[in-house]
Amino acid sequence: MSWASFCQTYERSGGSLRLGQWSETAGIYQATLAIGERIESSTAAACGPMAALTAMLSERGIRMETLSFHQLHDGDQTCTFVRGTNGIGTAWAMGRAHDATTSSLRAVTACANRLGC
Repeated sequence: MSWASFCQTYERSGGSLRLGQWSETAGIYQATLAIGERIESSTAAACGPMAALTAMLSERGIRMETLSFHQLHDGDQTCTFVRGTNGIGTAWAMGRAHDATTSSLRAVTACANRLGC
């Protein structure tokens, strides 16, 4: 599989879940989530951004537990690979960005979409 095909398969942003604005202050995370046609603001207190996003998704009935996490730097990009489950199936997904947090959040969002959230 070529790198372009790999990215198209595992990094796809298509799906009902989209992550918009993201911010954090003293362990309190805020996000704008779009699920289908609904756009909502969400807040979660968590030990990190992935835990916060997972909690926000759970509040909306979207199960996504991270089973495996790998992150590497490639030049000025960070690539994050996650394997997640919704309790029924599992899926691998990836996210890329210039910073590790955004890369992780994109990977979790892609995984939730690949699981059919």
